Amino acid sequence: MLDNTIKTQLQSYLTKLQYPIELVASLGHGAKDEEVRGLLLDIAGLSDKVSVRLDGNDARQPSFTVGRTGEDVARVQFAGVPLGHEFTSLVLALLQVGGHPSKAGQALIEQVQGLAGEYRFETYISLSCQNCPDVVQALNLMAVLNPNIRHSMIDGALFQDEVTQRQIMSVPSVYLNGEVFGQGRMGLEEIVARLDTGAAAREAEKIAGKDAFDVLVVGGGPAGAAAAIYTARKGIRTGVVAERFGGQVLDTMGIENFISVKETEGPKLAMALEQHVKDYEVDIMNLQRASKLLPASETASGLTEVRLESGATLKAKTVIIATGARWREMNVPGEQEYRNKGVAYCPHCDGPLFKGKRVAVVGGGNSGVEAAIDLAGIVSHVTLLEFGDAMRADAVLQNKLRSLPNVTVILQAQTTAVSGDGSKVNGLDYIDRASGEARHIELEGIFVQIGLLPNTDWLKGSVELSSRGEILVGRQQDTTVPGVYAAGDVTDVPYKQIIIAMGEGAKAALGAFDHLIRSGVSAA
Repeated sequence: MLDNTIKTQLQSYLTKLQYPIELVASLGHGAKDEEVRGLLLDIAGLSDKVSVRLDGNDARQPSFTVGRTGEDVARVQFAGVPLGHEFTSLVLALLQVGGHPSKAGQALIEQVQGLAGEYRFETYISLSCQNCPDVVQALNLMAVLNPNIRHSMIDGALFQDEVTQRQIMSVPSVYLNGEVFGQGRMGLEEIVARLDTGAAAREAEKIAGKDAFDVLVVGGGPAGAAAAIYTARKGIRTGVVAERFGGQVLDTMGIENFISVKETEGPKLAMALEQHVKDYEVDIMNLQRASKLLPASETASGLTEVRLESGATLKAKTVIIATGARWREMNVPGEQEYRNKGVAYCPHCDGPLFKGKRVAVVGGGNSGVEAAIDLAGIVSHVTLLEFGDAMRADAVLQNKLRSLPNVTVILQAQTTAVSGDGSKVNGLDYIDRASGEARHIELEGIFVQIGLLPNTDWLKGSVELSSRGEILVGRQQDTTVPGVYAAGDVTDVPYKQIIIAMGEGAKAALGAFDHLIRSGVSAA
């Protein structure tokens, strides 16, 4: 089942097991059942601390649990074959159940261990989803740490009956005690914060009590990470406040133009960015959204202030804004009503849930055409709608798209509405801009790929923005507010690329440091 290279690597990891573990499989007679059987036997053959039983009686088949030998109830379950993006989730589960400590902070571990009540989590995933492993790994770890928590990972492509019954059209989809808990990427901190209702207030109080920073970076994507590293290396007090560390990179599947790295995936790069920042004395405040910027000229403290939605306020001598961008929405009737019920924004994550169905892709740029190409190998038919009279994607992508037999391209199409039956999407309305005729397409899914919007709503009235809502910046990434800098996709600098955002983040950091020196506001 596993090739020799993976076996060698896994055998090395399994030497870290402190306690014997038992894998209990519930199997039927299909091909996937045989894959699970082979996978578990391969794993057991790599360590004398791993044993396998094939007499499980769980209703989900194929599935298996990971538990300590002699444990009454195994609290971690995989329903399906956890390969692809989920193989790492399996390896971590083996190690953590076997007593190898996680890298989570001690305070967070104690917070999980202190959760009271019974929690039965189920996470529906697709093996091509790069967002799903974070959720699976977080919930698995919680199950290992707290005996009142159990977690099952369920491959939605394999358990289609459950997906249909629960009308799941987006992954990861998490259920808690049979009810919807959340959809989309969630890290351990975020999940615990939602369960521990007093956590947000305690964190806000903690943040509000912090001393002023020399440089406060708002945003944790490539630009923010680069800025934090550059300022920290100057030896000045640096803080990073971010809604989620990694930003838009977390939603990026393949990265093949990051110089010196032949290819990688967004979540891997985001993890590397965060680890690099943590190598320095940077105060990282995660799961915090900025709500208002108050320039130094408007505050009693004489410092720039950043207010957070939690109610806390942070102060700094200089601020670097790197809040990035988000997916642009169509803003048509039905889009919000059917979001995650057929309207999706990540073809890599959610595409497998539409196997054999009809879908549309809205947008004819590179991202839209790439999405249509990927989906064509999964769904029965793809209709790509482009507002203009020609697609904007690279010629090589257009040629590939037009070679596919199950793809239709419609130009000069203005989407006007998403239709549905109240529970899921059943079609899309558009106007043929050439003829003015209103038309309707019957389908089950709509993937929106029409670009990005800068995250600057919280900045209106404080710094000057372009007509597109982007922050106007100068040569040193300076804004129209003294002491406030900006970098990355949130600015008016052209070419929204990871490597460019990193360079701008570094430039903004150097600009902020220069401001501290020249303005007479001494750095710590």
